[in-house]
Amino acid sequence: MAFSQILIAALALAAKFEDARQVRTVIKEVPKLVAVRIPSADPAAPATVDRAASLVSRPPTVLPQFVPPVEMPVPTPDPAPLSTPQVQDPLSERLVKQARQARVAGDMGLAIVKLEEALTHSKDDPSVHYELGLVHEQMGVFDVAGAHFEKVFQMGVSGAGSLYELAAAKLRDGFEQPEAMLGKLSLGRVRIFNDVKNESGQRTVLTIPVQRAPGETIDPGKVSVEVLIFNRTSKGEILQLEDRSWSKEQWLKPPFDWADGEETLRATYIIPPQDGQTEHLFGEYTYYGQVVILRYDEHVLDVQAWPRDLAAKIPAVAPKTSGDPAAPEIQGSLPPDFDPNLPIPPP
Repeated sequence: MAFSQILIAALALAAKFEDARQVRTVIKEVPKLVAVRIPSADPAAPATVDRAASLVSRPPTVLPQFVPPVEMPVPTPDPAPLSTPQVQDPLSERLVKQARQARVAGDMGLAIVKLEEALTHSKDDPSVHYELGLVHEQMGVFDVAGAHFEKVFQMGVSGAGSLYELAAAKLRDGFEQPEAMLGKLSLGRVRIFNDVKNESGQRTVLTIPVQRAPGETIDPGKVSVEVLIFNRTSKGEILQLEDRSWSKEQWLKPPFDWADGEETLRATYIIPPQDGQTEHLFGEYTYYGQVVILRYDEHVLDVQAWPRDLAAKIPAVAPKTSGDPAAPEIQGSLPPDFDPNLPIPPP
């Protein structure tokens, strides 16, 4: 019995030993780290990435959608300003300049003579025709002026340059007669201050108000005020000032627009000290008076002369207003707080 049990146990061990000797194959996946080189901003610095980790953590790559480029508008350059064409004939050019000087000085007859001569040499020149239009406009011959402006207008921009726009404006807006501005602008009461304590010489300060009628529209570029100064010599002569460096004129509040109905021009006149020889030959100068001329677009609107006998010394300029102007206010000295850069307050 015991021998049988031992034999059975031996057989069992032998069978187990035989099972242990059989070869078994087990397949197992093992992740392997692979180093992949990717481009870097710095070529000298190599970069590696864990491919297995990147496959797990990196989101799927989304290609960017193609967006067509937006075409930005190219800014257009500003047009070049038109220029006035030069008079081709040298003689005509000189005659046009002389005619313009005569027109500004008020000598319309001389201006027409010069321009008619220039027209014989340059019959199609825009500057000659435009200047003839201005002269006839100031003389009040509006049909002749319009014909010359029309001639310039027909030349177009290529032929007349900037004169084309000016002529077009004249034809479009019409001609404003001098009488149409009467009553819209006038000179106010001139105030005269004699500063006898000035160290630089005898000084006289004039404040000249220019008044605008209510509701009227004024073009400041067409307004001009001329101040003619007269001196009395120790020999009794009344002479007009020739040396313009002795006087200075300025508007108190530029740019002037008549927003308050009045703008003021200040004229400062200084007679420098004279040496004994000049005083002996010509006499000592003292301030005598002034003539103030108000113009709008080269047309005389108002004239004030003080003393009034000075009006006889400018026969070429006639006042356009009726009645005598108000006498100016004359003071013997400047206020103690006078500031030449500020308007003089009323008394």
